[in-house]
Amino acid sequence: MKTFSKISLLAVALSGSAMAADFSDYAQVVSSTPMYDKVNEPKRECWIETITPQAGSSASGAPTGAIIGGIAGGILGNQVGKGSGKDIATALGAITGAVVGDRMQGNTAQAAPTTQSVERCRLTDHWVQRLTGYSVTWRYAGREFTSVMPSAPGNNLRVQIQVTPANW
Repeated sequence: MKTFSKISLLAVALSGSAMAADFSDYAQVVSSTPMYDKVNEPKRECWIETITPQAGSSASGAPTGAIIGGIAGGILGNQVGKGSGKDIATALGAITGAVVGDRMQGNTAQAAPTTQSVERCRLTDHWVQRLTGYSVTWRYAGREFTSVMPSAPGNNLRVQIQVTPANW
């Protein structure tokens, strides 16, 4: 009997699995419910608008006429004035030249009205539902278990069973 015990202990030590046994089996799937997350995927909406520049504004939007008129008026006013009136004549010439130059440029822009196509865009919310997994309930050995799985398992689910001593 002592020889049999030694051989049993040696077999257990060599096998390394005397404390637990693993195997797989199949469990019945009771329910499988898809789980979703709501996700915002903003979309860009664009359209083309045709606009006409306002009357009196230059086509380029730059104050070129006013600047050139102001410089020319300032030079002329400086040459006309004498003594202490020279500064006043320069200032009045610059102001008058700027006003005249701006109006001349505005008249040029009015003479040839143009339209422009402008692209306008905005972001709008676009909510979608994304499948994130399945809540699966299955029955094995008279007990029910629930777990989240990445895909639907079907009618049966392969389960891993591990048996260990209860009083170890």
